[in-house]
Amino acid sequence: MSAICHVFGRISDKGLRMLVGYMRVSKSDGSQTTDPQRDALLEAGIHADQLYEDRASGKKDDRPGLAACLKALRDGDTLIVWKLDRLGRNLHHLVNTVHDLTARGVGLKVLTGQGAAIDTTTAAGKLVFGIFAALAEFERELISERTVAGLASARARGRTGGRPFTMTPGKVRLAMASMGKPETNVGELCKELGISRQTLYRHVSPSGEARADGLRVLSRKR
Repeated sequence: MSAICHVFGRISDKGLRMLVGYMRVSKSDGSQTTDPQRDALLEAGIHADQLYEDRASGKKDDRPGLAACLKALRDGDTLIVWKLDRLGRNLHHLVNTVHDLTARGVGLKVLTGQGAAIDTTTAAGKLVFGIFAALAEFERELISERTVAGLASARARGRTGGRPFTMTPGKVRLAMASMGKPETNVGELCKELGISRQTLYRHVSPSGEARADGLRVLSRKR
């Protein structure tokens, strides 16, 4: 029984509580290794079969190892990471991820580094994470306030702000003329106009007719 508990964690009425580990290195060229993380996670009692990894920047959305790890977690399980920055792209992403895990009955434990006090399976650890969540919300409000203040200042100076228009009346007319010709290569047209296919088709139909967005651009005051 002790060996089973070492591998799978404590046994409860919900069944086996799995300890699942996630590790990540930023580069996939072999210059970085997950060995320190792997050793720490194995030492924490995680079975080698329950380790997931990615070799990609934490800023990337596409992390198949993390996706598989999160999918494998069940109610009562605990996700363990070596350091906090191995899991989240940023503080907001981290907070949202942990909120999702908590809603599913999954705990999070950080072994070392900043955030090592986080263990959402304990009352003290939940309190620490609550502070992180509060800081994330505070940061979000500061960014919002700065954005609103910046826009108000720009309007006071006669600038409307916002992103510049991708399409211009000239581009729309060129797109309309080109799309009406069967020999037109859509990819080359988009490259010439400096727009995506989605933008092109949002403004002009495949037959060369102006759509609602295109008509709005054509009626725009110069």
